[in-house]
Amino acid sequence: MRLQLTNVSQKYGAERLFSIPSATLHSGQAVHLHGANGAGKSTLMKIMAGLQTPTTGKVDRLFEMGEKTNRQAVIYLHQQTYLFDTDVRANVEYGLKLRGEKNPRKVDEALTWARLDHIQDRAAYHLSGGERQRLALARALVLNPQIILLDEPSSNLDAASIERIQEMLADLKNRGAGYLLACHQKNLMGQYCDQNWYLSESQLVVD
Repeated sequence: MRLQLTNVSQKYGAERLFSIPSATLHSGQAVHLHGANGAGKSTLMKIMAGLQTPTTGKVDRLFEMGEKTNRQAVIYLHQQTYLFDTDVRANVEYGLKLRGEKNPRKVDEALTWARLDHIQDRAAYHLSGGERQRLALARALVLNPQIILLDEPSSNLDAASIERIQEMLADLKNRGAGYLLACHQKNLMGQYCDQNWYLSESQLVVD
């Protein structure tokens, strides 16, 4: 699938945050979104995820023939990872339960993939920062997203945690999922992206 942005702009009163005539994000593509604090990175990602309505323009989800269309085709992962006040396994199961699906095998696979299977009974609020990010990705994986939007996933993580999450993102890409990564720190996550997007002076520049 692809996310197609057309004439998307965001204003707050008379102040224009950004104006984007056109941009496209494909599944299977890894993009690094750059921009100073306040440039609108989080706002843009929320618009792309359908969580916020832009001042003007639209974002279309365009599916190729044979691709499955579902509400969770695009998933946004917030910088401050929100976890439910349950154990690790129940957090992964949550999205499946919402759509009436019970699939213990898929949950097992996601927990193993995220290297959280050995602590699946632990309360989620006891997890470290890296474990929380891995849980967020596992929770996304079980929903079979085609594009994931990650807002500063490496914030306050150590080098080992960043490396593990990069391995998970690379695996998602190999499975055909695409991702847009907002990350102001120079680390492995940004280095392995296929393309760079820059939000600067209210414009989006694609490199």
